[in-house]
Amino acid sequence: MLDNHTEPETLLEVNNIEVVYNHVILVLKGVSLTVTKGGITALLGGNGAGKTTTLKAISNLLRSERGEVTKGSIIYKGSKIQDSNPSDLVRSGVIQVMEGRHCFEHLTIEENLLTGAYTRSDGKGAVSSDLDMVYQYFPRLKQRRRSQAGYTSGGEQQMCAIGRALMSKPETVLLDEPSMGLAPQLVEEIFNIVKDLNQKESVSFLLAEQNTNVALRFSDFGYILENGRVVMDGPANELRENPDVKEFYLGVSEEGRKSFRNTRSYRRRKRWLS
Repeated sequence: MLDNHTEPETLLEVNNIEVVYNHVILVLKGVSLTVTKGGITALLGGNGAGKTTTLKAISNLLRSERGEVTKGSIIYKGSKIQDSNPSDLVRSGVIQVMEGRHCFEHLTIEENLLTGAYTRSDGKGAVSSDLDMVYQYFPRLKQRRRSQAGYTSGGEQQMCAIGRALMSKPETVLLDEPSMGLAPQLVEEIFNIVKDLNQKESVSFLLAEQNTNVALRFSDFGYILENGRVVMDGPANELRENPDVKEFYLGVSEEGRKSFRNTRSYRRRKRWLS
């Protein structure tokens, strides 16, 4: 958890990046953001806003989808990383948990977790210790550790994907849509575990999430994307009280029924996207 009395250290800086797919399709249009050490930063917005593309630009997974960063820079702990190999990036402490979980269905839960330690060279004892740590945070995974991942629930697969990322001993985790397709109580459970990992293990998180309400409750700072641009940012508690955010993202209006053309969100979208 961030201490309000000290200036937090910046881990990750994304500076005015543009991303193009297939040399033609401009998806990100000058996105800038900062991830502080020991914090949880939320990247919010609807489908197609550019959240996943931003995470993949950071983790260098765009090339597999014929995408590239054509402008701007991405800096992690003072070094430019946009041309790094993804495996080197994992070794330096940055790992992404993909949208849709992407567990190896034919492997057991424990085998899936151990694949996360592939880049490590600190010995079996350290890996075993971290496996016990993952089971401590996700006791359900310990119960299902001999089960094939393909036969576990969506919530258990999401826990497995996060646990697998933790096995690489990351300093920063890029978490893409952790609530997607999960029951509300499971979403709450997973976000509480993320908060625990942040506070007790000092893991920093950049999470892309459509569930604005939950994301702002558990994060320290938030950025809102629309059509590939950051249109608003600020401390999470201030964003939750912002009238635009309340009306458009939280579904809370301070007034009664009125013409959609007069709603703040309609006027705001016309202003932001024009």
